[in-house]
Amino acid sequence: MSFADLGLSDELLKAVTDSGYTEPTPIQAGAIPSVLMMRDIIGIAQTGTGKTASFVLPMIDILAHGRSRARMPRSLILEPTRELAAQVAENFEKYGVNSNLSMALLIGGVSMGDQLAALEKGVDVLIATPGRLMDLFGRGKIMLNGCSLLVIDEADRMLDMGFIPDIEEICTKLPKQRQTLLFSATMPPPIKKLADKFLTNPKTIEVSRPASTNLNIKQYLVPVPSQTAKRDTLRRILAQEEVTNAIIFCNRKTTVRDLNKVLKQAGYKSGEIHGDMEQPQRLAELELFKSGAVTILVASDVAARGLDIKGVSTVFNYDAPWHPDDYVHRIGRTGRAGATGTAYTFVAPDDAENIVNIEKLTGQTIERLKGAEPKAAAAPAVTEDEGAARRARPRRGARAETFTPVPVAAPVAEESDRPRTRRVPRADTVAPAIVAEVLAATEPVAAAKRPRWERTPIDEPVPAVVPAARLRVESPAAVEPVQVEPAYVEPVRAAPARSEPVRSQPARSEPVRSEPARSEPVRSEAAKVEPPRTERIPADPSRGRREPVADAPADGWNGPFPSFLNAVIGGYE
Repeated sequence: MSFADLGLSDELLKAVTDSGYTEPTPIQAGAIPSVLMMRDIIGIAQTGTGKTASFVLPMIDILAHGRSRARMPRSLILEPTRELAAQVAENFEKYGVNSNLSMALLIGGVSMGDQLAALEKGVDVLIATPGRLMDLFGRGKIMLNGCSLLVIDEADRMLDMGFIPDIEEICTKLPKQRQTLLFSATMPPPIKKLADKFLTNPKTIEVSRPASTNLNIKQYLVPVPSQTAKRDTLRRILAQEEVTNAIIFCNRKTTVRDLNKVLKQAGYKSGEIHGDMEQPQRLAELELFKSGAVTILVASDVAARGLDIKGVSTVFNYDAPWHPDDYVHRIGRTGRAGATGTAYTFVAPDDAENIVNIEKLTGQTIERLKGAEPKAAAAPAVTEDEGAARRARPRRGARAETFTPVPVAAPVAEESDRPRTRRVPRADTVAPAIVAEVLAATEPVAAAKRPRWERTPIDEPVPAVVPAARLRVESPAAVEPVQVEPAYVEPVRAAPARSEPVRSQPARSEPVRSEPARSEPVRSEAAKVEPPRTERIPADPSRGRREPVADAPADGWNGPFPSFLNAVIGGYE
């Protein structure tokens, strides 16, 4: 079967032929005729099998008739990453060279000026990431009620990146009468639920089992003893002749930066790409890798989906992917368009669970390379004198090669003040005389240290003097007011007895009743005079608050009392 049998126009067939393609892939042969018939499509195929061309080619023929309007795109393609969106835009430019379709690319990381200018002119094809599209829609810069064709590409990646809620909101803003195409390499339950909700009687085109790998890719597991041994294993494999260029995938951005730095120091032409880089820097690194200026590209999962880079001979999984679906997309960067490739996955002891999940998802057992683990260097010969000391100590990998027994040293005089812990010598390896000598050396160190209270004698009298001084001052002040108060209460009770005969004279009774009232403040004044003798400062009713000072001169000062002196004196008790 050729592309001419799929019902494409002559202009489009010429563009495909000029690009070097003569026969369609299985996903293209199954999807293109159904898309031209305006049916909804669910396409499931392995990565690298031509899913992009399966919707780009029929879209060009469908949109060839009609005109665009300002801010109202006629079709919409949603991509999970900026790189994949830019790649789809390149395919439209390549295949639509003989058509007059206009296109706009809405991605983050670049200025909005050019994007808004393209929308104002009107576009036939809008390629966007969900984040930037929702941003412009919220600002009122774009209207989606004129979009008649929607493409959701790499739907499983959309799910991993958390774009499914945005896609659902975008679908609600599109016309209900539209054509929807959904393409993915895997079909998890949330994607199936999304398809059932927004697709109308879709046709499912399943070229291969979901999450299956490309048969043109040779897959190997490379066991490594630890995470630190991965670099040496990587250098040994990179030195092979069949490795012409490679993409190395890591789980963390910091690992990407560190590994790229190590490869450059080793003399390799390497570059890096990860999510912390700006969009122009990412595109520049991809162009260097495509042109051959960079032969090794260290990348995170941002480059694992949809990137179509021809001629990649080898893919390395420096870290086993956390999600099994990512393994399918990572190794799919090689063996594209019918070519062959090789994929190596480094397996440390803590990666065993990830490998089990990958083999369970793909339904195959990946071949393990034997002898890939580097052999440990031979240990140096052990003499008879060192044999007794080393026999009881277990080896710890390569570190045991540099171990030399250190004799017990005498304590340093400068560190005598510091607490020291001494290892008790073993009875089976050290003579009893040496044991006694070592234990005897520890006794002066412990006896030389004095308690802290002996080294600071100034702290002894403080707790003994301060409580006694306080008790002597406060005890008389607490007793005297109790003895004085009942002495002045007795005459107050006798006052009503004297007032009985005076009731017949109302005029005289008033001053008589006032007399005891006057006598009480006199006695209270005497009582108030005594507390200052005890000097109970906390009993002051003012409680430390400042009171205004009279302006009358008491010390010959003819003038008001200075305010700053009032502040100082009033601030202290």
